[in-house]
Amino acid sequence: MKIDIIISADYIRKDIIENKVVVVIDMLRATSVITTALMNGCKKVIPTLTIEEALKLKASIGEKECILGGERKALKIDGFDLSNSPLEYTKEVVEGKTIIITTTNGTRTLTSCLEAKRIFVACMLNVSAIAEKLLSLNEDVVIVNAGTNGQFSMDDFICSGAIIKALIEKCDKLELTDLSKTALLSFESNPNIIDFIKEARHYNVMMSLGLINDVGYCMKKDITTIVPEYKGGEII
Repeated sequence: MKIDIIISADYIRKDIIENKVVVVIDMLRATSVITTALMNGCKKVIPTLTIEEALKLKASIGEKECILGGERKALKIDGFDLSNSPLEYTKEVVEGKTIIITTTNGTRTLTSCLEAKRIFVACMLNVSAIAEKLLSLNEDVVIVNAGTNGQFSMDDFICSGAIIKALIEKCDKLELTDLSKTALLSFESNPNIIDFIKEARHYNVMMSLGLINDVGYCMKKDITTIVPEYKGGEII
């Protein structure tokens, strides 16, 4: 079972992900939002690449059935119901609803991985559940970091390391690429994740926008056993 990492959406290539099990991470904040929404009982999440696509999809499904969520430059999109804050996706708001979401990095990454055999959605919130699922499949895995505007992002990388650590604790026959080994070392060397990511550009953008509560929530490890899977254009 080989574990590799792609460091941002700009580096996704068909020959790397084709017929592989892919795990997409955008810890701050899209994959944390998706995981939280499903944990709180939403019917499904549909990621879209553009705002226009999201609006058209809501119109076709029905206003009462859908919730529009997402961001551009980390800010709520005009006319949308929710932003990209996982704290907004409470049970009272999302239960039984279809969430249509579009974000700067996360949904772009998801929709760029369609050649993969299977696509799972991960964050710190479901690290152990993701690891258990991957071990049960026992196939080669590519962990795809969404990154930030095509660039490497420390937060996604240390989350990758957390998943690899959870895998290693239960399987001693993993083959790790150099990137995977580095992600593992990053996680093992930084038990306080916030101390690691506070130097990250994306983290500081979050702080400048007053999103400290979102960041704190996204740091929580293993609060759910939900393993979202993206297939047929939907995440369930």
